[in-house]
Amino acid sequence: MKDFLIAKPAARGTTQAPIRLLMALLLAGLLLAGFAGGAMGQYSDQVKKDIEVLRRASKARAAIVKVVSPSVVHISVEKVVHNGPEEGEDPFDDEFFRRFFAPRMPFPPKPDKQRGLGSGSIVDKKGYVLTNNHVIEDADKIIVKLKDGREFEAKLVGADPASDLAVVKVDAKDLPVASLGNSDQLEVGETVLAIGNPFGLEQTVTQGIVSAKGRSSVGVTDYEDFIQTDAPINPGNSGGPMINLDGEIVGVNTAIFSRTGGNMGIGFAIPINMARKIMDQLIASGRVVRGYLGVVIQEVTPELAPALGLSSTEGVLIANIGPDSPALKAGMERGDVVTTFNGKKVNTTNELRNTVAAVSPGAVVPVEVVRKGKKITLKVQVGEQPGDMRAAIEGREEPGEQEAQVKSVEEKLGMEVANLTRDIAAKLNYRGQKGVVITGVDPQGISAEAGLREGMLIQEVNKVRITSIKEFRKVLDETPGGKHLLLLVRAGQTSRFFGLKKP
Repeated sequence: MKDFLIAKPAARGTTQAPIRLLMALLLAGLLLAGFAGGAMGQYSDQVKKDIEVLRRASKARAAIVKVVSPSVVHISVEKVVHNGPEEGEDPFDDEFFRRFFAPRMPFPPKPDKQRGLGSGSIVDKKGYVLTNNHVIEDADKIIVKLKDGREFEAKLVGADPASDLAVVKVDAKDLPVASLGNSDQLEVGETVLAIGNPFGLEQTVTQGIVSAKGRSSVGVTDYEDFIQTDAPINPGNSGGPMINLDGEIVGVNTAIFSRTGGNMGIGFAIPINMARKIMDQLIASGRVVRGYLGVVIQEVTPELAPALGLSSTEGVLIANIGPDSPALKAGMERGDVVTTFNGKKVNTTNELRNTVAAVSPGAVVPVEVVRKGKKITLKVQVGEQPGDMRAAIEGREEPGEQEAQVKSVEEKLGMEVANLTRDIAAKLNYRGQKGVVITGVDPQGISAEAGLREGMLIQEVNKVRITSIKEFRKVLDETPGGKHLLLLVRAGQTSRFFGLKKP
């Protein structure tokens, strides 16, 4: 310890002590450097070659990122949200008043804006950007920012919630475009990179491997065939690319398994082969058309296999067949076990569902089934997936075209209405009034944005007096899309006009 007490005033005759200490430290540094140099010198020629391989691999990875990263974009969105008082704050806080009079004032406060972040990839020079549906869902404004700093407001081309994919478009020139690979050729154990904007940190690169393929029953989307990876993925990476060592996009990063909200080494990406088909349909028509077989299916369990005369659990069991369905027309029967569909083996309900959905409606494809222990090959003409598959399989009628169209208009307006009955008029103090009562408002819809809320009474639409839902819908139906609707609305004892644009 005495050797470190150099801060004290030097005693007489000891003025050279600091110099000696400095020389000692310098000598120690030289010895350490010589030792390190000696250690480096002890590397064998083979180890030096191996280190050079690592160095070249590192440089190669950097080169891949340099080529791909310009096509990876940062996506920010704005959504309008409407906030009211929390339950329990109002002295009239019973179920009825919470439904129709929260907040208890003639008109609601101005909406707040909610912001979200995500990622995407430019896939075409025309400005098409591939991302996740949940990144842009219900967005009022979509901003795409490139690596070079350019920012553009994007337009939604189409979205598919069933697969959690979406395409937006920017109007720009000289756009860098990503190369799309073949996810079917991807193997478990391969190295992959992820580029995105986790937590808003733009152009973040992470590395990992393909941990598994064909992951389903994750519970994220209706159609799942995920690539699992341990490449760190966090909130904000959604919609960004998973890249192979050829610099090609092989997946769209979509979800993570996490107990904390952050990365835990389990991430999921939609295979690019699946994404490409959906993307092409969204660009072509703005919607996705899927194949339809018209059956209820279930897994073949070890308990079911012997009863079905099967020696294994391979295949998918047909539990029910819809009337007038493609399956029924092809000669399929309840109790059949589908082993291959369109030349592809199917062992799980998810595999069969995805395989059928990928076939274009109208196509005639082979299907192999096991029936009473015998293999049978049938030909089925795949149909187009209806809006309500459950209703179609169960034989229930779907809403008529006109009714569905009217409902669609109300849904797009973001409201639900009901006739003004005597009881409702008494409870809402609308005695002697005529109109329809707003019973539901989508907090992110255009009606809410205009200031409409539950409990209000619509008395006129485009200066036409309204006394029933039928009259209300008639005026909506007669108003062309894109035109404005003028609503006279009563709230309590106050009436005022509201304007909103019909979608």
